[in-house]
Amino acid sequence: MKKVNIYTDGACSGNPGPGGWAAVLVYNEKEKMISGGEASTTNNRMELTAVVTALEALKEECEVVITSDSKYVVDAVEKGWLYSWQKKNWKKSDGKPALNVDLWQQLLPQLSRHSVSFVWIKGHDGHPYNERCDAAAVSESQKFSGV
Repeated sequence: MKKVNIYTDGACSGNPGPGGWAAVLVYNEKEKMISGGEASTTNNRMELTAVVTALEALKEECEVVITSDSKYVVDAVEKGWLYSWQKKNWKKSDGKPALNVDLWQQLLPQLSRHSVSFVWIKGHDGHPYNERCDAAAVSESQKFSGV
């Protein structure tokens, strides 16, 4: 199984507001940057969209390490919250509805298809791939904000 490192980030100007996401996929010495955005979204949606879209971009089953500065995404998967929400018909432990269900539902088959682990890093802390993803995500968000 190919080993791929994926670095992701999302950005949003206002919350909700114009947003962008970006991911760098690294396999051996090859890198591929993907990015996109939406006119009205949230930061968490952009963080999650980056992960989903990056995993969907893989053409075959892979062993993947996703590095993200999003505690929302990393903790939801690594701490099992995602699977608990799914079992409880997309309700959180406090009984409130889980957010971004559409994106979590897109992520689940990708987590089954690939062998995925997540690594959380502090954002805006000099990590080269995180900084690149952040700059690309901000750039994407600006396409919708008139900047």
